[in-house]
Amino acid sequence: MMHANWISALANHLWQSTLFVLAAWMLAFALRKNQASTRYWIWLSASLKFMMPFSLLIEAGKRMGAMFALHASQPIVSQVVERVTQPFPQTELLSTAIPAVTLHKASFWPAAAASVWAAGVLIFACIWALKWWQLHAAVQMASRHALDAAVPVLSSKSLVEPGVFGIVQPVLLLPEGIANHLTQAQFEAILAHEMCHVRRRDNLTFAMHMAVETVFWFHPLIWWIRTRLIEERERACDEAVLQSGNNAEVYAEGILNVCKFYIESPLACASGVTGSDLKQRIVRIMTGRLGNNLSMGGKLLLSAVAAVAIVIPIVFGLAHTTQIFAQTKVEDSSAELPQFEVVSIKPNKSDDNRTGFLLSKGGFSLSGVPLQMMLREAFDVNNSRIFGSPNWANTDRFNVEAKVSEADLPKLDNLAPEQRVKMLLPVLQDRFNLKYHHETREMTVYVLTVAKGGLKLKEAPVQTGEKHGGVRMNGLGDFQGENVKIEFLGHVLSEQPELGHTILDKTGLTGSYDFHLQWTPAQTGPIGPDNSASGSSAAPDTNKPDLFTALQEQLGLKLESQKGPVDVIVIDHIEKPSAN
Repeated sequence: MMHANWISALANHLWQSTLFVLAAWMLAFALRKNQASTRYWIWLSASLKFMMPFSLLIEAGKRMGAMFALHASQPIVSQVVERVTQPFPQTELLSTAIPAVTLHKASFWPAAAASVWAAGVLIFACIWALKWWQLHAAVQMASRHALDAAVPVLSSKSLVEPGVFGIVQPVLLLPEGIANHLTQAQFEAILAHEMCHVRRRDNLTFAMHMAVETVFWFHPLIWWIRTRLIEERERACDEAVLQSGNNAEVYAEGILNVCKFYIESPLACASGVTGSDLKQRIVRIMTGRLGNNLSMGGKLLLSAVAAVAIVIPIVFGLAHTTQIFAQTKVEDSSAELPQFEVVSIKPNKSDDNRTGFLLSKGGFSLSGVPLQMMLREAFDVNNSRIFGSPNWANTDRFNVEAKVSEADLPKLDNLAPEQRVKMLLPVLQDRFNLKYHHETREMTVYVLTVAKGGLKLKEAPVQTGEKHGGVRMNGLGDFQGENVKIEFLGHVLSEQPELGHTILDKTGLTGSYDFHLQWTPAQTGPIGPDNSASGSSAAPDTNKPDLFTALQEQLGLKLESQKGPVDVIVIDHIEKPSAN
C-alpha cells in the first residue's frame, strides 16, 4: 500500500513536470526573438518545477480552505448538525495509522528501483564534487591579479579558460599569460562577458539546476534543459557584451582565441566564456542578432503563465477542501423524527461485557451499552470525533428501553435504522442533561473510491418489500454484509482500529450490495464499547491481507487519506441519569 502510494505520487509528479517542460518550450519558442535572459529564466523555472510538486501547492490550498472553514465556524446553538469527516484525535491511542507494510510483503521492484536511483544520485554527486574540487584546488593555488574588477581576480597556472568560480563569494579566475594570446580589446570584451555572469548570478542559478540533475538524473528532459540553460546563458552574456559597445568582430576573435589556447571549465556552475554551440554563437555575434526587449504584451503573457501555474493548484486544493467539508455536513433531523413517549434508563451492573442494540417494533432496547456508544450512534460519528466525554462514559454501562406512542408507530416503521438511532439525541439531552457544540478542525479523512481493477462487490437482489440491510460481524477481521449501501459500509469501516477516522464515499455507487470481507485485524480480542480490544489473546490469522489490501482485492474499493476541515462535537456538559 505504501509502495503503491509512493509510486503513484512520483508518477504524477513526473508527468506534471514533463508537461510543464513542454509548456516552457512552447513559451520559449514564442519568445525566440526576444532577449535570451528571458528564455533563460523560463528554462530555469522548468528545471525548478521538478523540485516543486504541484501536490505541495494543492496542499497549501487545502490548508487555506481549512483555515477559512475554521475562522468561519463558531460554536452554534441550532438545529443543524454538520457531518464530521474526521476529528482530531484526543490521544495517540485514538489515532490509528495505516499499518506498515512488513518487509516480507514488500515488492522487489520498488526496492530495486529505489536502490538504482540512490546509486545514480551518489554517482552524480561524486562527479560534481570531484569537478568542484579540481577548480577549488586551482583557486587555492592561484595568486592575486592586479586587475581591478567587481570581484577578486586571481591568476592561475592551469589551462582552464577564464571563468567565475564560487557562489557566495565569487572570484574571477584568469589563466596566466592570457594577455599574450589576446589583444587589449579582446581581453576587455572577455572580461565584460565574465562580469555579466557575476551580475546575473549564473553560478547560483546553474547550481540549482545541478541539484535537480542529481535528484532526477534518470529523466532525459533534465539534460535537455541543461543544454538550453547553457545556450541561453551564454547568449544572454553575448548580447550584453555587444550592447555595451564592444566590437562584434573583436569579441568573436577573443572567444576563438580562448577556445584555441584554453580548455573549457569542467564545472557548468563555474561560468566561463565558451560553452554552448560555438559555431552558432560566432554567427550570431558577427551578424549582430540581438534579442528584442520584452514588450508589455510579452510581460503580461509571462505574468499570466506564472500566475496560472501557481494559482490553479492552490485553487484546486481550496475547492477540494471545501468539497470535503460540504460532503461531510449532515443535518440534525431529530426534531423531525418521532419522539419516545416512554424511556427507561437503568445502570447495568452485570459482569457480562456483552452489549446489545435491538431495534423493536415500538422503539429499541439497549443492554450493557456505555454512554460513549450512545453518543456515537446519536451523532452518527466515530469516537475520535467526540471531545470532552467523561471517563465514566466508557466504563459505566446502561440498559435503555424506549418506546414511541401508538400514534407514532407508522412513522417509526418507515424509518431506516440509522434514522432510528438519531432518536437517541433528545434522550441524551433530556435524561443525561447533554450540552454540546460544534467546532471545525483540520483533520485526516479517508476517501473511498473504486479501485483501478474495477468493482468486485455483488449487487444485492431486488427486494419485493422494504428491507433494511445490515452488517454482521463474524469476529475480528470478518464482516458479512447484506443489502448494504456503500455509505453505511464506510461508516462501519471507520470504526475499525486500522482506521479510526471518517470515511467519505466518493465511489458514486448508489445501489445496495452483498459482500464478505476478511482481513488480518490490527488487534486481537473482541472489540469493546470504546473500540479497544478486550479479553482475548488469540492471535489473528496473518495469512489474510491487511484491511486496505482486502478492500481492493475482495471488494474492488480503495481508501486514501486526505486532509480537510472537519466538524467535531465538543461535550460541554453531561451527567449520569437519575434512576427511574
